[in-house]
Amino acid sequence: MSAGGTGAGEASVGGASGAASVTEARTAAEHAARTSYGRLVAVLAAGTGDLALAEDALAEAFTAALERWPRTGVPTNPEGWLITVARNRQRDVWKSSAVRTNVPLEGTDAAIDPLDGLDLLRIPDRRLELLFTCAHPAIDPAARTPLMLQAVLGFDAAQIAAAYAVPAPTMAQRLVRAKRRIARARIPFVIPDRRAMPERLPAVLEAVYGCAAITWRDDASSLAGEAKHLAVTLASLLEREPEAWALAALVTLSLARRRPGTYVPLEEQDTAAWDAQLIDEGETYLRRAATSGRRTPGRFELEAAIHAVHLDRRRTGITDWGAVRQLYTALVAVAPSLGSQVALAAVIGRTDDADAGLAALPPGGDRFQPWWATRADLLARAGRGAEASVAYERAIELTDDAALREYLEGRRGRVQ
Repeated sequence: MSAGGTGAGEASVGGASGAASVTEARTAAEHAARTSYGRLVAVLAAGTGDLALAEDALAEAFTAALERWPRTGVPTNPEGWLITVARNRQRDVWKSSAVRTNVPLEGTDAAIDPLDGLDLLRIPDRRLELLFTCAHPAIDPAARTPLMLQAVLGFDAAQIAAAYAVPAPTMAQRLVRAKRRIARARIPFVIPDRRAMPERLPAVLEAVYGCAAITWRDDASSLAGEAKHLAVTLASLLEREPEAWALAALVTLSLARRRPGTYVPLEEQDTAAWDAQLIDEGETYLRRAATSGRRTPGRFELEAAIHAVHLDRRRTGITDWGAVRQLYTALVAVAPSLGSQVALAAVIGRTDDADAGLAALPPGGDRFQPWWATRADLLARAGRGAEASVAYERAIELTDDAALREYLEGRRGRVQ
């Protein structure tokens, strides 16, 4: 049965009473996509090993929901309804003549439906399994983390491309190639043996970090909260992995000061609005990472420590910029990413002067929004208003956050 048909299987998953308005149906579908997309894809892909098919089937299920829910009403279990329709679509493809003509995988029975036995009323959180699957050595290393961000966490190619400062078409092609590789290799969707986990762990940690970075302006009710859940769950699973606990600390501490709405720079935020409970929780994770017995702190531990220094302003009333600079210097030595180098240049501009910060800015920031925002701020503080205005314009062009854009436009107006 295709996603466009009807059947008892769909009707049995959460009854609905009466019709719903188009707005109600769309709102329910958007909520399911926002909160459950990764879980639904993980469940569907676990049965077939075909990630692209799982995404296509789920997309058709969402389309069917937008067509039917205004007539039949929103089901009491929207996720169960969606996965039933998507599962039926997968069955159609699996049993189609195109699939049957392929050479069956050695050791399998083509007559067996790989989706049998799926509990439609329970949507398990199998995202960690899918994250480790996407970190399989057979997948291009450059595509592993972006693939997790799209397939498991639900971000689109444009959002991921912006995070990586690459053109959206380039990222889209990279993701398509990775999915084809998974389908051809029939990579199993299971958590690997613990002996294989260390090899895959960096990419998984990077994906959870990427989720937190892309949602950096959101609160705990969004995917930012999901990033925290995944980080803490992963750290608890691994128990003694310092970078996993460090990432849990980093995501939790960054979440402690997030407030959607008007953008306010960190150093200007009201510390009374920060979440004391999340700060305490994050510091507990950071201490656990620091006491793991490792001699040299890793990237996430250093970043979490930087957040902890900033959040300590809630207690002391001041920011220890010397400590922040020292930590960023260590971070650049451990993980010399464009982002860490730009952040260090910004701190140098504050602890020394704007010209020193400009000299410390790394090359290669043409598509990296923080590079232009930092350059604009340093130029403005150096008294080079015309150049700062041009840099602010470029930073605004690269910004898709409305509140941040408004803030940058205000800064540009002042230097003009």
